[in-house]
Amino acid sequence: MQHDYDLLIVGGGLAGNCLALALRDTGLKIAIVEANTREQLHDSNSGDRALALAAGTVKMLEAMGIWQGIAEAATAIKKIHVSDQGHFGKVRLSAQKEKVEALGYVINARDIETHIADLVTEAGIELICPVRLVGLMAGSNSVNISLKRGDESFIVTTKLLVGADGGNSSVRKLLEIAQHITEYGQTGLVTTVKTSLPHNNVAFERFTASGPLALLPVDNDRCAVVWTRSNEDAEALMSGSEADFLAELQQCFGYKLGKLSLVAPRRAFPLSLIRAEKMTADRTVVIGNAVHQLHPVAGQGFNLGLRDVVRLAEMIINRHQSGQDIGAADFLTAYAESRQKDHDRTIGFTNSMVRIFSNDWLALAAARNIGLAILDHIPAAKTLLARHAMGLAGRLPRLS
Repeated sequence: MQHDYDLLIVGGGLAGNCLALALRDTGLKIAIVEANTREQLHDSNSGDRALALAAGTVKMLEAMGIWQGIAEAATAIKKIHVSDQGHFGKVRLSAQKEKVEALGYVINARDIETHIADLVTEAGIELICPVRLVGLMAGSNSVNISLKRGDESFIVTTKLLVGADGGNSSVRKLLEIAQHITEYGQTGLVTTVKTSLPHNNVAFERFTASGPLALLPVDNDRCAVVWTRSNEDAEALMSGSEADFLAELQQCFGYKLGKLSLVAPRRAFPLSLIRAEKMTADRTVVIGNAVHQLHPVAGQGFNLGLRDVVRLAEMIINRHQSGQDIGAADFLTAYAESRQKDHDRTIGFTNSMVRIFSNDWLALAAARNIGLAILDHIPAAKTLLARHAMGLAGRLPRLS
């Protein structure tokens, strides 16, 4: 049976474009379906966010030929400093002590998104946009996908459909895949500050009673801010003046980087843990934010999503080379099983961090600070923590 495509990817963001690039030389006929134009994607406010790239993520981006074009736009994290506001406990991780060039990197999302989109264009991968996905129906040999562009409706077929269309995934909704949602009652505040003292490539994670505060190094004298507050506090901070916002931020972080000044707009977004009930359906798989959305406390969202991408690409390549059906149920089940442990571990770790460090109960505060202090003095434990932070604790897919 002749299909329009071997693989149709819904979502032209980071996950979808990375998957297409990972498979670009396989001989598979691939297309990307996207609801927005290239210009709309570029101008989105989400492009202002900073992404923390683990060292393992950089290895995967290198393997796909992506990192080489964005390395100069990224800022290396040479040290990580973890502390608990008002308490003595702290942990300090160092790239030098771990014998690596960097523990990770920080990059502006728009820089990496734009570069990857350019690579997709250069590779000649077909992009169908702007179109809306309005329906899908899986058969024994293919998936029929109904698309709409303005008043025009049309149908394409594919052996395998991949939903890489983000937190509001149309693919997931059409498949009626339920989500488990954990509300934290917190809001993430994001901006960029200029510091009067050099950051020296140190990433700071400071835990406070109202939630974690991260300052990530970007450029020479700037830091990306990811600040978690209660919903009520966040609303007050966003509705107040920039001066009041900055004063509260300075009080919360302290003066390790000297005086802070705002150099970017303030943005706010609600925080919750969202996890899809399953990753696959008939001839369909969902990846990245379409299947999991994490609290930003450990900066693991994009890193976890890219591991989804690379593992799926690795398995598709092996399956295609052996002449087998890339949309078969047993293949998709094997993919889901191969990702389950990483999802459970990463999501569990992130959720535990939120619960433990967004709590000022005296006994818990004492216990976690004793734990931080002990951890800081046990080299083997620090190395294990560093390898988790770098995304190197588990097996990396062969593609990388």
